[in-house]
Amino acid sequence: MLEMIISSSVQVVVVILVVLFGCAYSTWLERKVLGHLQHRMGPTFAGPFGLLQPVSDGLKLIFKEDIVPDSVERLTYTLAPIVSFVPALLTFAVIPYSAEFSFFGLEFKGVISDLNIGVLWVFAVTSLGVYGIILAGWSSGSKYSLMGGLRSSAQMISYELSYGLSIVGVIIFANTFSMTELVAKQASDSILFFENWYILKQPLGFLLYLTCAIAETNRAPFDLPEAESELVGGYHTEYSSMRFSTFFIGEYANMLAVACVGATIFLGGWNGPFFLSFVPAVVWFLIKVFLFMFFYIWLRATFPRFRYDQLMRFGWLVLFPLAILNILVTGLFVLL
Repeated sequence: MLEMIISSSVQVVVVILVVLFGCAYSTWLERKVLGHLQHRMGPTFAGPFGLLQPVSDGLKLIFKEDIVPDSVERLTYTLAPIVSFVPALLTFAVIPYSAEFSFFGLEFKGVISDLNIGVLWVFAVTSLGVYGIILAGWSSGSKYSLMGGLRSSAQMISYELSYGLSIVGVIIFANTFSMTELVAKQASDSILFFENWYILKQPLGFLLYLTCAIAETNRAPFDLPEAESELVGGYHTEYSSMRFSTFFIGEYANMLAVACVGATIFLGGWNGPFFLSFVPAVVWFLIKVFLFMFFYIWLRATFPRFRYDQLMRFGWLVLFPLAILNILVTGLFVLL
């Protein structure tokens, strides 16, 4: 019993530290990738290859003056960044990052909590993050912030349906809501180690998930709640110092969560080629998450921002009907 408590506590601490480290260095990765895609260098001066840039950014934000406008609703204004960040962190509780393993005599499951409704937990928790954005926009006492919050709520309503429906096809095939079981069902010992990955059985579902996830996390080209050219900074216009950085960390934590869930549900999770079994399972998982993150950044460098009417029309008239069609076709296929 004591060993179980210790191993669970160690897992929680390590996962939180890895997520925070990943959020910090996602900013470095984004600057570097965007720099090379746009024929410039990106960070170079803060440490070798600019690797200390996230550290310098963090120190700068810690010591910046925290300016709070007079017109804000203080309690909500203070809680909003936390409400935005915490749900993203809770998502990692059910994401399996490895098979069971032992370390220094302790047994680890490779997941903090193997809930049998893990998929439902992910979508329930991630949908709460939008409340932080809405509350931030309302409590700031600024029309620009309020408009950003309203845009985020409208965007969430438009994409949340398609986002949830995009994985229903996978659930129909797998007949489980457990994230660990979803990974186990995608394992294969053949040369085609990816033959059971659900991206092959649900290519449309994967594309829908990817598109809706980008909109869900307010990333370009769906970053209308921020839209610097229209709303100054959107919902976080009136935030500064560490309050602003909490929103920033929350956005990258959401990106990592979406990448982890996508890798788990569609790309086989920690499963890799059996002929490279000497490579730890967690390495394969991290490679897949990295590919998701790289795609996120690549997309930002490629497409211009949608107009808001285009965004809403795309959500309701394209993604939602396709998600329904995907479920009907999948159900018919399984039935027959």
